[in-house]
Amino acid sequence: MAAVHLDGKACAKALEAGLLERIKACSVQPHLAVIIVGDDPASHVYVTNKVKACQRLGIKSTHVELSSDVSEAELISLVEQMNNDNTLHGLLIQSPLPDHIDEEAITDLINPAKDVDGFHPANLGRLVQGRTDGMLPCTPSGVMEMLRWSGVELSGKKAVVVGRSRIVGMPQALLLAAKGADATVTIVHSRTADAKMECLTADVLVAAVGRPEMIKADWVKPGAVVIDVGINRVDDPTRERGWRLAGDVDPSVTEVASLLSPVPGGVGPMTIAMLLANTITAAERQH
Repeated sequence: MAAVHLDGKACAKALEAGLLERIKACSVQPHLAVIIVGDDPASHVYVTNKVKACQRLGIKSTHVELSSDVSEAELISLVEQMNNDNTLHGLLIQSPLPDHIDEEAITDLINPAKDVDGFHPANLGRLVQGRTDGMLPCTPSGVMEMLRWSGVELSGKKAVVVGRSRIVGMPQALLLAAKGADATVTIVHSRTADAKMECLTADVLVAAVGRPEMIKADWVKPGAVVIDVGINRVDDPTRERGWRLAGDVDPSVTEVASLLSPVPGGVGPMTIAMLLANTITAAERQH
């Protein structure tokens, strides 16, 4: 039997209904600023989607576009200015940044209270302590919300996360293992001796490695829940535009898994929904 699709759009819509109530109860209008540097087409699509989502919920958004040759000093000055702006509650800098800018150093400059991406060391450090009271990284927390919404039981289950990035893989593993979720977690990465065998042990498998369709059907235990975080552009001469979007999970997995998040339409909408949730949380805490 084919896997049931975990509908990220439906989950995000349900979450946004609750966010609207929180916005009404907030003493100020939440305000998010997004900085984008350069002309990366995918980044501009992501930012456009974030701005539209803010408009949909009534969150004020400021969209700052900078040329790819902007200096690191100029970007630092802008971040400091926004840190000191009390009318601004959330700030994110769209990745990737040009090679001449130290992305990690810029992230470290953002006020942790305004770090709605959840990438500042102060917020990631809370996760390491087992705390979830900071700004949580949007994609991993979106995955957790999808699992909760769909009724997936995590306590005592074996979870495998493929990928160990600071943006998705590592915080995802921490959230799955945190008290309240209580999964037993294994992280698979490029030096894992037998990645396929590790994946086959998973009751819940999260693929966040950035390799198109790496997870094949014979990597997945029958009945497992599979969350595909990957979003990759692959050549496809059969498409008018010459390419298509592909996840990290091969389509054949739908014949093995019990639940599977699709690409697109799975984790992507949830990432944006959790960004909005973080922005509202930031506004509530700052006022």
